[in-house]
Amino acid sequence: MNISVKDRQILRDLASYQMELAHSPRNQQLYQEWTAHGNAQTITRPLIRIEIGTFEHQLLPAMQRCEGEEARAIERAMLRPIVNFSQFKDDTLVPDYCGVGPSTRFVPFGLPVKRQETGSLGHHFIPYLHDLEEDEHLLGPSQYAIDLEGTARHEAQMQDLFGDILPVRRISNAFYCTPMQDIVHIMNMDDLYIAMMDDEERFQNMLNRLADDYLAFFKLQEQEGLIHSHARMQHLCQGTYCFTDELQDGIPGAKLSDCWLFMDSQETSGVSPAMYRDLVFPAYAKVMSHFGLVSYGCCEASHPIWDDCLSKVPNLRKVSISPWCDEAFMGERLRGTNVTYLRKPPATLLGMDTPELDEDAVLDCFRKTAQAARGCKLEIAQRDVYMVGGSAEKVRRYVELARKGLEG
Repeated sequence: MNISVKDRQILRDLASYQMELAHSPRNQQLYQEWTAHGNAQTITRPLIRIEIGTFEHQLLPAMQRCEGEEARAIERAMLRPIVNFSQFKDDTLVPDYCGVGPSTRFVPFGLPVKRQETGSLGHHFIPYLHDLEEDEHLLGPSQYAIDLEGTARHEAQMQDLFGDILPVRRISNAFYCTPMQDIVHIMNMDDLYIAMMDDEERFQNMLNRLADDYLAFFKLQEQEGLIHSHARMQHLCQGTYCFTDELQDGIPGAKLSDCWLFMDSQETSGVSPAMYRDLVFPAYAKVMSHFGLVSYGCCEASHPIWDDCLSKVPNLRKVSISPWCDEAFMGERLRGTNVTYLRKPPATLLGMDTPELDEDAVLDCFRKTAQAARGCKLEIAQRDVYMVGGSAEKVRRYVELARKGLEG
């Protein structure tokens, strides 16, 4: 790595500070609370996390001291949990290690995504497919690889940088598999929906091929002994952690059945629950069956597909309750179960480019959630916030109001 002596010392000082926070009484208490929350049989206080990644550009640059590009990237990654913990004061944990995950590559059907930027956050995917009957020949085998040398090199670099201060550890985060998103990246949604109506067999063949390719990629990692089981603070996607008492943590050479899987299908929000059940869910259920536990959903509403699909996944342990979801319906269905009510509040409550909050609206939202999710295992994951008026204090106040609202 091209890191100057000055930047190296800044990163080593930051590693020391991270270790100090990791061993602080508050962080230790939070770790115990997350561990208890991961017990399938217990209900704890609602735990709250704010995903900083989408709005960090408004806060982190002013906090950074490194000058080199590589050093600033490492510094930024280290600052994320520190800012959550020390400034937002949510329930984000500060790890007492530097996690290094495997470097992998997966290209669905061998078709690299072509993306056209439209300014700011907007973008458009340039499709390969329009009509499956005419374009099916473009679907090649998915390409995937594991960069063992790159992973080892990254681990050695982190060890050399600050391993004597902040231990460097091989980890595996939860597996990630979103086949419908991959398909929309290569096929316009309107063409996709027409194919689902007019060419069911080719659509299902395409989806099943992709599901099988994902499984082959995951099993390759299993066969190579590259998986570390994850049941503590590893990343599970959607703003949550892997904490559970149903799986063992940190076992090298683990099996898929020792691990979490995340899946979603936002792209089928516009199809009927029956079409999702018949055309999409079988391929998803096939992938889910190979894993220990499953977390499902992003921005799509989970309530239309709960009774006929998601409720039949025996290893489902977390389900997204997005702003488009019927909160009361899902609270009724999840009450008394071991499936976490993973609430995603509307991004507009926090994500406006002003330093002020509509405090009454924030309180009302979380009081409604508290009522709907009574008797459920509840988490809050605030996601998709792209601006906060450049104010960390605004985020801290939001967390404070959320806790107040959840108290009833």
